[in-house]
Amino acid sequence: MIDSLLLVFMIIAILGVGSQWIAWKFQLPAIVVMSIAGLLAGPFLGLINPEQQFGDLYRPLISIAVAIILFEGSLNLNFKELRGLGKPVFRIVTWGAFIAWILGSSTAHFVAGLSWPVSLVIGGIFIVTGPTVILPLLRQSKLKPTPARILKWEGIVVDPFGALLAVFAFEFILFLMSDGRDITSLLMFLLASLFAVVLGYLFGKTVGWMFESGYIPEFLKSPAVFGAVIACFTIADEVKHETGLLAVTAMGITLANIGISSIRDMRHFKENISILLVSTVFILLTSSLTMDTLKDVFRLEIIGYVLLMLFVVRPLSIFLSTIGSGLSIQEKTLVGWIAPRGIVALTVASYFASVLEDEGFPGASVVLPLTFALVFSTVCVHGFSIGWLAEKLDLSSKGNPGAIIVGSNRLSVAIAKVMEELKIPVLVVDSSWDRLYTARRAGVNHTHEEILSEQTEYMIDFTPYDYLISATEYDSYNALVCSTFIPEFGRKNVYRLPRQNHSGDQLDDLDHTIGGAELFRPAEGVETLKFKLESGYVLRKTTITDQYNFDDYLVDRDRETVLLFVLKQSKQIAFFREDAEINVSPGDTVVSLTPPSKEFFKIKEKLVEKREEQTGEKPKDNN
Repeated sequence: MIDSLLLVFMIIAILGVGSQWIAWKFQLPAIVVMSIAGLLAGPFLGLINPEQQFGDLYRPLISIAVAIILFEGSLNLNFKELRGLGKPVFRIVTWGAFIAWILGSSTAHFVAGLSWPVSLVIGGIFIVTGPTVILPLLRQSKLKPTPARILKWEGIVVDPFGALLAVFAFEFILFLMSDGRDITSLLMFLLASLFAVVLGYLFGKTVGWMFESGYIPEFLKSPAVFGAVIACFTIADEVKHETGLLAVTAMGITLANIGISSIRDMRHFKENISILLVSTVFILLTSSLTMDTLKDVFRLEIIGYVLLMLFVVRPLSIFLSTIGSGLSIQEKTLVGWIAPRGIVALTVASYFASVLEDEGFPGASVVLPLTFALVFSTVCVHGFSIGWLAEKLDLSSKGNPGAIIVGSNRLSVAIAKVMEELKIPVLVVDSSWDRLYTARRAGVNHTHEEILSEQTEYMIDFTPYDYLISATEYDSYNALVCSTFIPEFGRKNVYRLPRQNHSGDQLDDLDHTIGGAELFRPAEGVETLKFKLESGYVLRKTTITDQYNFDDYLVDRDRETVLLFVLKQSKQIAFFREDAEINVSPGDTVVSLTPPSKEFFKIKEKLVEKREEQTGEKPKDNN
């Protein structure tokens, strides 16, 4: 085992971030990769054992991690967005969660052999799915809107409340099992809980006010939130253990609902600090497991518990809670199967395992292997089966990777129209109802939203779309949109139209890493491209063949032709850019903006070919 704590910290950070990168690169569930990395470094190779090496520091680290993760989840709970979620979502996050708690607790007691106090606490924790695990699965599987919406909002709403349910269950059990059943202790807990809620509310209001009033500079906002969350958790927890979780949840909900303009910055806090924390903490937990704990995972009672949670508890809670909700059998089946537990379940369960052991409850030692078995099983089984099951139930919207086009004008609508003809999912977004007239008249998929509004992420389902193109007449706005959505889509999948020299924005010195890549070859501004459309240019789809390769196409094309994109045989889209070369193969379809003279020539050529009754080696054009 490594003696240097500095080396231990280094290994944990590298394994955590490296696991996240591998999961992203190969489209794997991140928790699976992190679990394997932690187990290899810990119980299998014996390089690290953070619980022993950190000593008294280990438990506070886990407590802070739980606080940050719960704050992250509660920061998504904007009550305005919860209105109108629909009957299925409401029932699942209320009655469904309650049924899952009762059934899960009963299963833990009668099958896993845990005592009732431990079972009720662990049952509360396991009602969570959590956005950290469910959202990546939804993006990967591309479900249809209804099941995707249900799973997404169940994760967001239930995520912070599983731990709170466990806290209240734990305290009420302590009261009921005390010899004298002193009502004073229960009242003290309720008063401490009220204090924690008020404290979280005050912290949230204070942080929001300081942000809006400019008392905290931009570069200090993330560190300030981080410090405030730790302070809020610590103060409440010092007053009464376990109420710190309630305080940070109240703080997050307050910040999410007071309508401050910096809420998006605080969500970037989640992406920056919280992702790093989640990665390292998961390595901490898995590498601290012992071989005896791992052997416990394969005990018959734990295996039976996991199987019942997978095949009975979850489906039954969904089917019972959604009776009369209007969901189809296929939708109930999919939602009833998908419930991956993730980092929230593991960290909160680890936190309560030590608390339950300290209180001397029988069966507390089984909590950690039971949790690890359920988390690892659900992430693997659900992560690798969601796409297959969705396709079998006809609930998958998989097809060509889609594109969101920001800005409704003649050019963007023409591109959207040709994408729809190629079976590419496309959505035109504009904040102006008047500008959307062009999209409405063309019959392309469109929505009336401001893409930069924080509400947009709730109003638009981004799941079917892999690319974003900002195609408005304003260069600076295009750059801002692209920079905003780089974290969502990835730097390589965010594009904007070329800058216009006469637009007045003067963005020639714009750093190449800001604002997305410039589209199309040759690069021309939106006004120039729109003028070409008005002059009779047409969008042409040309299929490349073995007889007529891409080099032949480049030789034959008109000099004024603007190359737009290529739809590959793999259904991926490759956009033409000045600074990038595209490998175009037989079977790929090239889309270009072609002068009208070329169109007339093509018509004449087709007439000649038809007259001569030739099969021809020329490309097949579908306009």
